[in-house]
Amino acid sequence: MTAQASTPDPDEVGQGINALEAYLAAQPPTQPPSEPPAQGPATDEGADGRTRRVRKLAGEVAEAHRLAELQDDDTPLLLDSGRVRKRRRKAHEASRLHKLGQDPAMRAWQAARMRRLLVAAGMVALTLALAWSTAGVQTFAAGEAKDWTPAWVFAWLVEPFMSLALLTVVGAKAYLGTRGQPINSQKLDRIEYGFLGLTLTMNAWPYLPGVADTFQVSRLVLHILGPVVAVAVVTALPIILEAFARLDHRPAHPGVTGPLLPPRTAQTPTPTGPPVTPRVTVWSGTTWPR
Repeated sequence: MTAQASTPDPDEVGQGINALEAYLAAQPPTQPPSEPPAQGPATDEGADGRTRRVRKLAGEVAEAHRLAELQDDDTPLLLDSGRVRKRRRKAHEASRLHKLGQDPAMRAWQAARMRRLLVAAGMVALTLALAWSTAGVQTFAAGEAKDWTPAWVFAWLVEPFMSLALLTVVGAKAYLGTRGQPINSQKLDRIEYGFLGLTLTMNAWPYLPGVADTFQVSRLVLHILGPVVAVAVVTALPIILEAFARLDHRPAHPGVTGPLLPPRTAQTPTPTGPPVTPRVTVWSGTTWPR
């Protein structure tokens, strides 16, 4: 069978076209999409002149203005660095040590320590000086005695027992001097200088001109060196100890304080009790009572 295509009715086609036009007329109109702004080429940095160099220079100028404003502020300069704090700590410690050194108790302790040191040094020097003269005294005391004979051996004991007697007197004067009670006795002075004179004479006699076979100044000086040092120590030590005994431990300037401490103003205490009227005794013509 051969199928024949049906022919559309002209009326139906017209009705369909009319319905499609009515439908399109009922729909809202659509807006065309907005076109993006036209961009210039990559080498164009803007028509207003704000190029990369301009923006960099503007940033540097703004930074300079800000730094100029902050530069007038001295607050960072008021902060202490590590070296400043270390120096301030040392200065504060030195100030406190100086103030402590002005304290009477500290001054007395320092004087006592120095006095003990001087006494010890003087006694050691005196002992060595007497030991130095022992050989000279032994030569004088032994005379023509042969070595290791009784006279030669006992001659070595002459200087030691004189030195012990002298050190007893000097040690007693030194100890009492350190206790603030110096001994001023002419008898003890005569005893000291008597022992020292004997020691000096026995050391120098064999080497004096006219006694020695060959006089030499160097030998004489070497043998009298010990007794001379002993005389110097015995003479100077009491004077030094007496000066220590008279030492005033009060500070020379009572108002001295450390450099970091505020100055103190001394205030005179105000008496709180009633005023005291001095008593005046008037003689009435009679005899004074005894």
